[in-house]
Order: sequence, then structure tokens, then C-alpha cells
Amino acid sequence: MDIKTARSTVGWTHKSAAHYNRLRTAPTSPRVCTFWSEGRCKRNPCRFLHDASLPRNVYHRAAKLSRPEDCPGKGPESSAVNSANSSSRKRSDSSIEKNPRTPQEKVCRYWISGNCVKGDACPFLHSWFQGVDFAMLAKLEGHKKGVSGIALPSGSTKLYSGSKDGTVRIWDCHTGQCVHVINLRGEVGCFTCEGPWVFVGMPNTVKAWNIQNGASHDISGLVGQVHTMEVGNNMLFAGAEDGTILVWKGGSEADPFQMAAPLRGHTRGVVSLTVGRDRLYSGSTDRTIRVWDLHTLECVQELVGHTDVVMSLLCWDQYLISCSLDQTVKVWGATEGGSLEVVYTHHEDHGILALSGMNDAGGKPVLLCACIDNTVRLYELPSFTERGKIFSRREIRTLQTAPGGLFFTGDATGMLTVWNWLDLPKSQQERLPHLMESC
Repeated sequence: MDIKTARSTVGWTHKSAAHYNRLRTAPTSPRVCTFWSEGRCKRNPCRFLHDASLPRNVYHRAAKLSRPEDCPGKGPESSAVNSANSSSRKRSDSSIEKNPRTPQEKVCRYWISGNCVKGDACPFLHSWFQGVDFAMLAKLEGHKKGVSGIALPSGSTKLYSGSKDGTVRIWDCHTGQCVHVINLRGEVGCFTCEGPWVFVGMPNTVKAWNIQNGASHDISGLVGQVHTMEVGNNMLFAGAEDGTILVWKGGSEADPFQMAAPLRGHTRGVVSLTVGRDRLYSGSTDRTIRVWDLHTLECVQELVGHTDVVMSLLCWDQYLISCSLDQTVKVWGATEGGSLEVVYTHHEDHGILALSGMNDAGGKPVLLCACIDNTVRLYELPSFTERGKIFSRREIRTLQTAPGGLFFTGDATGMLTVWNWLDLPKSQQERLPHLMESC
């Protein structure tokens, strides 16, 4: 395994949805489907256009067409945007009935556990993934319990992973071998990095290591397990079990982390954080999302919409994307007044544990969605068209992306898996510059 090192990032390049829509393959007719424009086209595929006339806020239009109170029996799951998703959940859409799921689209559970006796005669998948645009590079074994954090620091040739077994493992990016194990004697709750610094969230503390000069610091002041961390605007944010978000600003070389005023408002543990557009977003087990101004560190809005724990948050383009154990992914967009509201809801059959996002080899934005059913689903945005699936023995709770088309998954067995997007065929690569110049 040879991993090209660069700064590890969560999310992907912020380009408009209209930019990516232009990269799609055109239907056979240049006309826009009139049934689709009314929100009731049942053909999949349809020979008329379903997306050429979408305005920039594609989710806002789809949400209006599919609000349950306006169209009884037609919730978000039957909207025009969501009809492109072929297998994420059962629907009444007749296009799904015409194309039922074949057994080969389901992974063999006996093969997953290592004891399928049918071999090539088995009608189910014998593969860790389904899809043609990405591939598995390596499986890194060593952790005894679930992987809770992954980091690839800028300029480093080492990959770092933390686990609930109380250890941090350091992996050589070229050989895939574990070169060092650090026993922290405490459960690792989360992981992040910024520049040369690696941060490890643990019960009542955050450990900070500088991989360039070897400096280390124990940052105290937290109450309970640290579930999530994020860096933004030269500040480190840590969400704790008691519902508080602690903040540290950059200080001197002797004292690089100076505590600022804590952010209070959540009534239960903070389990997800993300930064975007001069805002900090926090998700909690109290089922709410809070929006904080990065300059004043004041809460400017509370978002209510999920009915269970808000497990993960992600910023994409002008949208905030959230997921929950309530089996939904919600897309939040700004109103004319600047506040956020739900403009689209995507449904899954299972609770959702984590989100991450990146561009594929062709520059199209892809959302990674880890579910309780031991899968990660890959969706192209903004349509939520399914691009593939990743399978695992246990649920995947940790997703991490990196430059160069790399991404990582960590599951509850302790398995760390490395994936990458495959390069486009030469014919498609030659067409891309022309398409992008026209945007």
C-alpha cells in the first residue's frame, strides 16, 4: 500500500451544485419532462430531462414538490430528486417495482463471516464493496476494539488511528505496516489533526502531539468523554459528554492552547461538530443542532428537525448536511433572512452513524453515509443517486477522507480499511477540461 500523503481534510471542494450538474450525461431528448416538473414522473430512466432546469437551490424546489402536507402520500421519499436513488429504501414508486433488487446486489452474510461453502455458486456478493468507480487498497488489522478516529497529518508519511481499546496505532503509509503502538490506558473517543498537531479526545482530557518537534500537552477542563473535535479560525473545539463545547485559542510556544469561554446550550452530550462559512455547527444527543458565530462564539440559531441523536454534520456548498439515528439525512439551506431550514430529507432503512464527503476522480461530489446495517452508502450530490456500497462485519463509525482520492473506514471490530477512487478512462479525462471551461 502506497499512500500519497497530504493534509487530511473532511469534506470537499466547495463548488456549486449547478457546476456538477453540467457534468452529467444528457438524456436522449433535450426537452424537460412535464410530469417531472409537476413532481409525478414515474419513469426511471426517462427519455426527457429531469434536471436541466433546476435552479441553484435544487433541494428547495424538490422539497416544495414533495411536502407531505401539500401532497398526501408523497413525502420527501417520492420527490423528483430522491427518485434517482435506486436502492436505499423501499418506496411506492412504480419505477422501483419495475427494477426489483437482484440477489447479487446483496452481500453474502456467510462469506462476510468467513464460512460460505457455496463458492462461485453462491447467488450473493462475495465482495467487500459494490461499485465500479472505487476500490479497496488495504485492510489494516491490529486494533482489538472499534476504531474511533483516523488522521493523516499534513506532510507526514504516517497514518494515525485511535480505538476504544485505549491505543493509538501509527501506520507506515508506504508499507501498510503498524510501526508503533501507544497505550493511552483510556478509551479514545475521537481524533483530529491540524498542521503538525494530532489531537486525541479521551475521558476528561484532550491529548495533543506535535509530530514535528515531539512536543505533547494534556489539555484538561472537560467533563466526561470527548466525543468530537474540530479546528476552525485558529481555535480547537471539543464536544464533551456533559453538553459543553470547550474552546482553546492558539497561544505561545510554551503554552500553545489557551482556554476561551466554553459554549453552553446543549442539554446533553455533544457528539458532532463541523465548521463552515464562519460558523461552528454542533450536534447533540438532545436531538438539536446549534449554530455558533466563530467570531463572537455566541449561539445564533437552534435547529430542530431530527427525532434522535444528531450523529454527524458536514458542510457542502451552501448547505449543511446532518444525519441521525432517526434514519434520515437532512439538507439545510439558508432562507432570505439568513437562518437555516430543512430543504430536503433523504431516508434510509437504518440509523445513520457518520457522514463524510469528497470529490470522485471526475470531480463530482460524493457523500459517504455509514449506516447501522454495517454498510457505507456512496451518493452523488445533489441528486442522492447511489454510486456504490461498502460492506463490513460490524458497523462503521469512523469515516475520513484525504487528498488524492483516498478515504478510510474504521469499523467496530477494529478493522481500518483504505480505499481510493479509480482514475477516469482516458476518453473521459480528455472531455473534462472542455466541460469545466464551459462552467
